[in-house]
Order: sequence, then C-alpha cells, then structure tokens
Amino acid sequence: MKLKSDGSSGHQKLPYLLMAPTLILIISFLVFPIGRVFYLSFQNYDLTQAWKDSYAGVQNFVKLFHDPKFYSSLVITGKWVLIQVLGQLILGMIVALILNQKFKGRGAARAVSLVPWAVSGVLVTMLWTLMYDQSNGLINDILMKTGITSKKIAWLADSRTFFPAVNVAELWRGVPFFAINILAGLQSIPEDVYESSAIDGCGPIKNFVYITLPFLKESIIFATLLRGIWEFNSIDMIFTMTNGGPMDKTTTLPIYMMKTAIIKGNYGYGSAIGVIAFLILLVFALIYMKLTGFGGENHE
Repeated sequence: MKLKSDGSSGHQKLPYLLMAPTLILIISFLVFPIGRVFYLSFQNYDLTQAWKDSYAGVQNFVKLFHDPKFYSSLVITGKWVLIQVLGQLILGMIVALILNQKFKGRGAARAVSLVPWAVSGVLVTMLWTLMYDQSNGLINDILMKTGITSKKIAWLADSRTFFPAVNVAELWRGVPFFAINILAGLQSIPEDVYESSAIDGCGPIKNFVYITLPFLKESIIFATLLRGIWEFNSIDMIFTMTNGGPMDKTTTLPIYMMKTAIIKGNYGYGSAIGVIAFLILLVFALIYMKLTGFGGENHE
C-alpha cells in the first residue's frame, strides 16, 4: 500500500513538473513585463532626471488625460486601425475569392500572393521607401511616363500624401493575412451547398450573401480582431517610413509611447501610456467579442 501511495503521488506531480518550464517562460516574458509596466506607470521614473525618481501615484495618468498629443495620437491610431482592417478585409476577401477558383497556375498564384506576408517589415519599408522616393522612385516614374502627373511628388513629405502613402504600403503587407484566413474558410464550405443553390436558381451574388458570408463569419471575426490588435500596436512601418512625422501627423499611440519611454527616457509617463493602450485594447476586445458573439455557443 505504501509503494502504491508513493507511486500515485509521483504521478500526480508529473503534470506539474512538465508544465513548469512553460509556466516559468510565461511568467518571465509575459506576466513580469506587464506587471513592471503597471508598476512604473505609478512612478516618477525619468532617466534624464534620475534625482526626481519617486512614487507618483496617479499623477502620470492625470497628466496624460490633459496631454493634447495623447488625444491626437489616439485619433490617428483609430484612423489607422479602421483604414487598415477594413481595407485589408475587403482586398483580402477579393484575393481569397479569386484564389479559390480553379484556373491554370493557381498554386503559383497562391504562393506569390503570400509573398508580402513572408517579407519582414524592415524589407517592406525599404522597398516602399525606394518606390516613394521623390527623385528616383518607381511610382513617380510611372505616373510621369503615363501622363497622370507632370511633376514629382514627395510622397512621404507632402502633408496631402504621407498618411495615404504609408497606408498603401501597410495594406500591401497585410492583405495576405486576411486572404489566408478567408481562403481556408472558403475551402471548408461544402460543395453540395452551392450545387443546391444552383438548382434553386441562385446567382453568384446571392450565393455570396446567403452562403459564403455566413460560413465565413467566424473566420472574419477572428481575423479582424487579431488584425485590429496588431495594427493598433503597429510601429515598424510608420516609424521607419515617417518617424511619426511630419509634425506628428503619423504619430500613433504606440509610437508616442515608444518615443516617450525609449527615446526620451521617461519610463514612468511612457508606462502610463502603455497601461491606457492595454486597457483600450482589452475593452475593445471584450465589446467586440460580445457584439459579434465570437466563441459563443450556437443554440439554433
């Protein structure tokens, strides 16, 4: 009986021992950094004024809600996320519907369509920066040769074009994400459903509205949620192409946080921005999942 009891105790501890490395990694790389950010948000922690380091309470948050740059960066972030998610969803849907058709070279077309997603953000930025170059850029060259414009445009410096230009570059990179998810959803739709609708005389538009979209609902909701969070936190493309300028017109909330904490060294105030960004995303995700019913039981 004693041996059996010892063996049973060992078997009970084994799952916890197997999970221990994963739990340690999660605590080290997720729980601790988040906790550290929350801690610093209540501190006066500025590397340029180390002698003033002290407990700040809610002072950083009070200052934040009276900061005009916080509100402007929040508005720019909202515009960025809305344009990117809607644009990538629509274009990704079109690409997925095309790639779902049977045609010669479909495999090669699918592989090529995924190239932007496979390329790193730094390389994408370099590519589009060269294309937008005012003097030798490919885009200006094409527009002038086709007679669309008579002068070269400073795409990343002109106040009328810099925000649309960065959006186009990010759309090019992000469309494959939606295309992959939607294409996977399209391939899971049974063929006999479309065959039945054809017998009933339904055309392509009715098939798309009443069959395709309902089947793709979960895939679309999941993809838009993930992409919305991703684009909200996106820094690399905007920062490397415009550095948040000109005149902070492309400074999103994450870029403002990064400039405040990393570049200026004010980790207390920067952490407060990070906490607010975290809470915004958390509330958005909860409301979005509630409104869409994502992950809920289907009782019909």
